[in-house]
Amino acid sequence: MNRIVMLALFLLVAAAAGTYSFFCIRRLLKFYFPRMGRLRHWLSGLCAALLLLSCVNLWSLKAVVTLHILAFFFVFDLLAFFVRRLRRRFGDTARPAYRRLRILYRSGALALLCAALLLGYGLYNMKQVIRTEYEIFTQKPIGNYRIVLITDTHYDTIQDTALLKEKAEEISGLCPDAVILGGDIADEGTAKEAMQEVFRVLGGIKSTYGTWYVYGNHDLQPYSREKQYTAEEFEAAARAGGVRILCDSAAELGGELILAGRDDAAWGGNSGRAAAEEILSGADRGKYIIMADHQPAGLEENAAAGVDLMLSGHTHAGQIWPAGTLLELLGNYNYGLYKHGDSRLIVSSGFTGWGYPLRTQAHCEYVLITIRGTGAGNSAEAGM
Repeated sequence: MNRIVMLALFLLVAAAAGTYSFFCIRRLLKFYFPRMGRLRHWLSGLCAALLLLSCVNLWSLKAVVTLHILAFFFVFDLLAFFVRRLRRRFGDTARPAYRRLRILYRSGALALLCAALLLGYGLYNMKQVIRTEYEIFTQKPIGNYRIVLITDTHYDTIQDTALLKEKAEEISGLCPDAVILGGDIADEGTAKEAMQEVFRVLGGIKSTYGTWYVYGNHDLQPYSREKQYTAEEFEAAARAGGVRILCDSAAELGGELILAGRDDAAWGGNSGRAAAEEILSGADRGKYIIMADHQPAGLEENAAAGVDLMLSGHTHAGQIWPAGTLLELLGNYNYGLYKHGDSRLIVSSGFTGWGYPLRTQAHCEYVLITIRGTGAGNSAEAGM
């Protein structure tokens, strides 16, 4: 049923985009080639059809660029509607300004310029990785700990080796207690050698208790017909890089922390993974419990099992505006810090994007989390 609804929505959007692009192209042809005549209609239809066919794969760069351009044409159509109404109100006094604006509007120059500026920003933004910091207080009698979360590197597809190594050295300089790799370290476009390299680099980050990893939905290339490596080769590369895998399992760190990792939820949450309660069955709930889970799913379940802090990625904070905003409006965990009872969830926007080298929403990041307990002379603030 869901697939039928999705197909219906896709066809509806495609029909609307195709029709709108036809009128936009016809208007441009009329502006630049006013004497074209009836050929303009046929050519507009042909161009709109070709444009629509090029966007069949909505995840392609071509589709993203095209949809951005159409979106700006639509925005300026709305503005033109209001400008026309204002012109009637002000009469002849607004005629010279209106004429100049009308030329810019009908030429498509404003829409194309705005789309180019936004897409240019998206290209630049994808190559800037910042550090985002959170401070979490707990009433549990533990000391202070610094945890680094790196998720969604999608290595070998968008960002280069130099940037990864630079940030790995930067993170080592922070002297973290543990580094958590939150999944999608690789994806369908990652070659075997690159997959091995990303684990060497991230596994080489210096920390007290080492680097830990949980699976993402792309890591084992489930959406690829020709996989570049096997699951066994992936696990071997992680181990060779000094990275320890948490798959529906938990480990104790330093006597005060428990770090657990859940298998990826997969689409629709039907992966058959273990329940949070099962994973933590032998854990001391008096210790501070961190649950790493690639997708921000199951916060309520984790909280009920005694998890203090859940760490996730996957969403990319939307990556392309307004995807993240829509996710938030629909009640999904998209980006940032969330609370459920005494449990906290941090969703990272990821080290990079996915699919195309554009990020027009949010930023690329790694996350530094400082956990402050009541032990070792610390004072905790409840509810933080």
